[in-house]
Amino acid sequence: MIRTLLREVKEYKRASVITPLFMILEVLMEMMIPFLMASIIDDGVNAGDLGHIYRVGGIMVAAAFIGLLAGMAGGRYGAKASAGLAKNLRETMFNHIQTFSFANIDKYSTAGLVTRLTTDVTNVQNAYQMTLRMFTRAPASLLCAMIMAFRINRKLSNIYLAAVLILGVLLLLIMSHATRYFQQAFPKYDDMNASVQENVSAIRVVKAYVREEQETVRFRKASENIYRIFMKAECNLVYNAPLMQFTVYACILLISWTGAKMIAASALTTGELMSLLAYCMNILMSLMMLSMVFVMISMSMASIRRISEVLNENSDIRNPDSPVREVADGSIEFRNVDFAYRRDSETPVLKDVNLKIRSGEMIGIIGGTGSAKTSLVNLLSRLYDVTGGEVLVGGKNVKEYDMEALRNQVSVVLQNNVLFSGSILDNLRWGNREATEEECMEACRQACADEFIKRFPEGYDTHIEQGGSNVSGGQRQRLCIARALLKKPKVLILDDSTSAVDTATDARIRQAFREEIPDTTKLIIAQRIASVKDADRIIVMEDGRVDGFGTHEELLRENDIYREVYESQTSGGGDFDEKAGD
Repeated sequence: MIRTLLREVKEYKRASVITPLFMILEVLMEMMIPFLMASIIDDGVNAGDLGHIYRVGGIMVAAAFIGLLAGMAGGRYGAKASAGLAKNLRETMFNHIQTFSFANIDKYSTAGLVTRLTTDVTNVQNAYQMTLRMFTRAPASLLCAMIMAFRINRKLSNIYLAAVLILGVLLLLIMSHATRYFQQAFPKYDDMNASVQENVSAIRVVKAYVREEQETVRFRKASENIYRIFMKAECNLVYNAPLMQFTVYACILLISWTGAKMIAASALTTGELMSLLAYCMNILMSLMMLSMVFVMISMSMASIRRISEVLNENSDIRNPDSPVREVADGSIEFRNVDFAYRRDSETPVLKDVNLKIRSGEMIGIIGGTGSAKTSLVNLLSRLYDVTGGEVLVGGKNVKEYDMEALRNQVSVVLQNNVLFSGSILDNLRWGNREATEEECMEACRQACADEFIKRFPEGYDTHIEQGGSNVSGGQRQRLCIARALLKKPKVLILDDSTSAVDTATDARIRQAFREEIPDTTKLIIAQRIASVKDADRIIVMEDGRVDGFGTHEELLRENDIYREVYESQTSGGGDFDEKAGD
């Protein structure tokens, strides 16, 4: 887990190595100052040697200045290394997520992935910086101070040693209790982020249904959950400061009292006592810094585990060793295909599907909600892989193709039509980044989108808000169809992508497909029979199986489900899921 993260240090290894060296240098300079101060007092002030005071004072100033520079350099390189690690982690995680199949993505919530990329990475960044700086500085300072203290006076130094052992055990107990709460806290961020994301993305629905108060209550609960967990953790940590202060003052009193008696007995000098008191503060403050480092590391361990989960997640779908990079044509074949979203699922979504579709055909697909229409077409571009049988496109198993080449030739307009912030042209060029403006306009004519684009004052340069919130549902669908057409695919899949379009426009789009892209295989999923009855053939899906496959006339004669739906929609309206007369 730690090794996974450390691989992302990459070009910041030098900064990561230099930072502890500078911190050690800073500690060495700091440790010299109490020792030099004792020499000034004992050999300079008490002896009346002004030259010694100047010489040693100059060395103290030089040591302090070098320590200052070392501390500044350690801070600079530590910030560079930790910020660089965070940058690399985010880039690696984001790039790795792009390789996920839909099956991999289904394991994580959107809010969970966002939290891992933001809050969790920030926790790791802070912990890494503290590890490079404080986790080096505090033990080095503690060790050097103890050595110097024992060098001055072993008897008084035993007071430090006892205090360090007692305080170390107490701090360890406090942190072990706090750590458990920190580990519970970060998954709660997912719930809070999910609440924010849903509320902001669906703000129009929230306002339309006057649900602001309920959403506020929901967010408050998620926020209070985090608050309560952190309060429990912090209530444990508040004992750190009182324990530290009690130990510091107890050590100072014991050392002062014992040291004064030793000075009176000429067993200790005044300068040595001053040095011991300074080392006392160094030792105990080092312990406090170590406790802070351990708390930060404890907080970050939960984040490290969550980040490692994403980085170690292997995509279910990979390119073959020698992939095919050309799709010959738009022919499609399903051979004994079974499919389930989970490999261990007892009930498959698709069961024993066998289909043959010729290149250039227009195929309609209808079926009730949950009949696996979308699951069927998702297998063509390897958004998911079959669990049994095989799917062929252009005469080859889809698993033999380079995924980028396959998805460029099997263009999908999904149910959820998504546009991105930018101009209309920017959105269209998602289909083909090299497309000319004339090619974009031609695709929009085929998708019947040019008619409303021309009415915009800025035409094709009209700015689209995030998610396409400033255009209607039908306009958004037509822009997404045009975007797919720009890929000039061998297979075009419309997954209920004209549901928000009026029937006349729907008919014009299908007519344009037939005339303008006759060699492209077109799969149209729809709820309205009017949208598919002119197709070359129609697939009727029922409970994950192909219940019928033929022309409109053949299905009317031979397929009970199709005939019932047709009569329902032509006699009294209604959609696929409504029975006639209901």
